[in-house]
Amino acid sequence: MTVDVGAQQISYEEQKQLARHDDPAVRMALAARADLRPEIMYFLAEDASTEVRRIVAENQSAPRQTFALLAHDTDGDVRGSLAQKVAQLAPGLSADEQDKISRGTMDALETLARDQMTRVRAILSEALKDVADAPADIVKTLALDSELAVSAPVLEFSPVLTDEDLVEIIQSEPASGGLNAISKRADVSETVADAIIGTDDVGAIGDLLGNDSAQIREEALDDLIDRAADIDLWQAPLVARPKLPSGAAERLANFVADNLLKTLMQRADMDEDTLAAVQDQVRSRISGDAIDPSSFKDAAVDFLRVDPPIEMISRQHEAGKLKEDMINRALQAGDYPFVFGALLILADVDLTVGRRIFEEKSAKGVLALCWQAGMAAPMSVHVQQRMGRIAPSDVIKQGEAGEYTLPEDQMAWQIEFFRNLVNKGGDGEL
Repeated sequence: MTVDVGAQQISYEEQKQLARHDDPAVRMALAARADLRPEIMYFLAEDASTEVRRIVAENQSAPRQTFALLAHDTDGDVRGSLAQKVAQLAPGLSADEQDKISRGTMDALETLARDQMTRVRAILSEALKDVADAPADIVKTLALDSELAVSAPVLEFSPVLTDEDLVEIIQSEPASGGLNAISKRADVSETVADAIIGTDDVGAIGDLLGNDSAQIREEALDDLIDRAADIDLWQAPLVARPKLPSGAAERLANFVADNLLKTLMQRADMDEDTLAAVQDQVRSRISGDAIDPSSFKDAAVDFLRVDPPIEMISRQHEAGKLKEDMINRALQAGDYPFVFGALLILADVDLTVGRRIFEEKSAKGVLALCWQAGMAAPMSVHVQQRMGRIAPSDVIKQGEAGEYTLPEDQMAWQIEFFRNLVNKGGDGEL
């Protein structure tokens, strides 16, 4: 007798016949049905074909009596498929429930949480990480797993883990990377943050500092700022922290990498006094000589509206300290008035002429100004890009050997052109 496995209804006798069919494809089709008798599904859960058993494991209609059987299956794919399905049934169940069906689900979860294959445990962890009422014992078992692929999902996301659980896990020295996962959790409490900081794990503390929702005590943050001078990894997240202790910005300005100074000075929470103090620290680093802070604008502000600190720069020049390295650091820090003033002094160009060059957004003019100031060609490219607001397609690049690509007589002509332009008060043709 031939039976259509895809038929709308199959009698019990037909189900038994198909469950013993020689063709695995027939048994696979049968295992996928939602209307099989429980004993038939249980029979297929012991099928010789891995694919048949995997389909039973995936079948949402499979009776829970199959869970314990499939949780011990010899094939990892079968157990992985079961882990994915059982995790969806886990919410609301507890280890104390005496109901046989629920107990079977819990037994399967406990078995899968200790599966010999990392992949199976990882599947279960990934499936349970967002479940608010997942079984706490199962989640904690996964969180303590020695493999990061298993522990990380629940450590970073599971709402089931309490602060007490997390502190206990932190103190138990979790798998490498586990502390990082905890540091990235939403709304890390001060208690958990203290525990992470107490481990002295540089990477995990860096992730904690980079987590805007993490609650870090002001005293702890102050201590981390003191230590950050020697730990580059902490500097960027500290500069970007939503809230810094009083005086922290000035302290950070003493040692953070040059590329972070601009970000530090652009913080929206700095009042005028704090900004002035930070500017003072930045210029002290650049020049090696503390000065009175003046208007120090970032890239978003037209630096041409600010008078460059000519007197201070002149003193640096007279002392032999006005070197390209100092000017480049000022450029990287976003102190465009300082760079502009340095170019004027070194090139012996009047303020009005220099301003006209930048106002016209002249790539050749900026290039010529840098050349006359004795800057290397690569520096002229950075000035064009950062201060000149010159379109990328118009920037004049250096040659393959790092040389200027315009002839010197043309660059000299550019300087004289702008001088004449300013003296005559005309527009000219660039």
